[in-house]
Parts: sequence; C-alpha cells; structure tokens
Amino acid sequence: QVQLVESGGGLVQAGGSLRLSCAASGSAGSVNAIGWYRQAPGKQRDFVAAVSSLGSTKYADSVKGRFTISRDNAKNTVYLQMNSLKPEDTAVYYCNAGRLAYNTYNGMNYWGKGTLVTVSS
Repeated sequence: QVQLVESGGGLVQAGGSLRLSCAASGSAGSVNAIGWYRQAPGKQRDFVAAVSSLGSTKYADSVKGRFTISRDNAKNTVYLQMNSLKPEDTAVYYCNAGRLAYNTYNGMNYWGKGTLVTVSS
C-alpha cells in the first residue's frame, strides 16, 4: 500500500507561483513513479505531470514550460513547482502513485486527498 499526502495549495494571482508537495509512504511492487492530476469544478480529473524513481519526467502539454516536477528520494517527497499560473490552472490537485515507462504514465489506485489551487485573474 502507498499513502500520499499533498500540501502547498492556496490562492495566488495570475502570473504567480506555488509549489505543491506530495509526501509518500509505504510501497507497492509495481509503483515506480509519482504523478499529479488536477480536477477543476465540473470537469474530469486530468493528468498534469509525473516523475519516476530514476528521474524521468512527463508533462501534459498544457503545463510544459511552466510546471516542473521533481523528487527528493531521501524525503520520499515529490514537488510540483508551478510558475506563470493562469486562472485555468484553478483546480484540486491530487497526488497519485503509478508507473512511468516508455513515456507513458499509468496511474494506479493510490491517491491523496488533494489540495486546492485557486488562481485569481
């Protein structure tokens, strides 16, 4: 089992920055990556970014060049640095554990409770 706890959400003006954290504990044999998803009100949950245990990364096109995912293996924590935020980035951001291979991220059924990011215009 994998447990995930997000933190770092909040209210920010457009053009600003936020850093989200995902603290992971536990283990599952098939998990080799941590990903972030987001869900805006009334919309489906969408993939944002993922990082593997070896440091490989994958991003959604909508955040490339603005968001950076990284991990600190010593702290079992994954970070999502979000810059140049836009109102359309407003959503609940969820941490997920899954598998990243051949540039494809497959999220598994390990989720945090989410953290709300609100970007005002």
